[in-house]
Amino acid sequence: MSFSISGKTAIVTGAANGVGLAIARHFAEGGANVVFADMDEKTLRAQMGEEAEKAKNIRLFAGDLRKKLTITNLLSATIDAFERVDILVNASRQVMTTDPLDPDDTSMDELLQQNMLTAMRVSQAVARRMIKQAGTGGGTTIGSIVNISSIASRRTHADLLAYSVSSAALDQLTRSLAVAFAQHGIRVNAVAFGSVMSASLKGSLKDDDEMRDAILENTPLHRIASPDEVSDAVQYLASDAAGFVTGQIITVDGGRTLIDPACVSAH
Repeated sequence: MSFSISGKTAIVTGAANGVGLAIARHFAEGGANVVFADMDEKTLRAQMGEEAEKAKNIRLFAGDLRKKLTITNLLSATIDAFERVDILVNASRQVMTTDPLDPDDTSMDELLQQNMLTAMRVSQAVARRMIKQAGTGGGTTIGSIVNISSIASRRTHADLLAYSVSSAALDQLTRSLAVAFAQHGIRVNAVAFGSVMSASLKGSLKDDDEMRDAILENTPLHRIASPDEVSDAVQYLASDAAGFVTGQIITVDGGRTLIDPACVSAH
């Protein structure tokens, strides 16, 4: 069975740059109808505005998904454009450093909200729509949700305290929703990546050769992956080829978590 998602409708959040953009483009090129959603309207339109005008299977949606009304509007825009939704990819994520001794540090609140709670609320809204459009699941898959996580969920790095905790929370959310949604025929999985040239990692490496060398040294495949390599894993989980796969966290890190010491930052 191929990993085809042609003809299906997908919402991809965090689609203005990096991994989210790569996933959304990958889906669109594979024949899916795709809603590119992001808070950063300027970057989203700069990246995809021209393509969206030419392609019948691409729509852009700009808005802050931390707000419940925006989630409702995203779902309405998707249904208006394509009449249904079959796939959700929660790729909107943020990386912030944390000062563990600063009681006024807000990174934990911000990252739990952005990286976990928003994914949960969007997933709930989309799952309700999937159930409504399918009627009764009858044991078959009626939809797929894929969360984008990080190997930081299993690593320990003091400066990335909030990011690690929010990633771990997202992994547990994935497992919990997989069980909760299974009776309706909705699969929920995640891709946790490490050394991938996301927008945040590219910024971090810009003037830090030492960090780049440390990542390469501690990655058995000795390179930093491209966002497209995450996209392939996501498409597998979204496709019917993964019809009996749910509640799984697939790791795409070049073997990083097999040998990674605690002191090396997990991006």
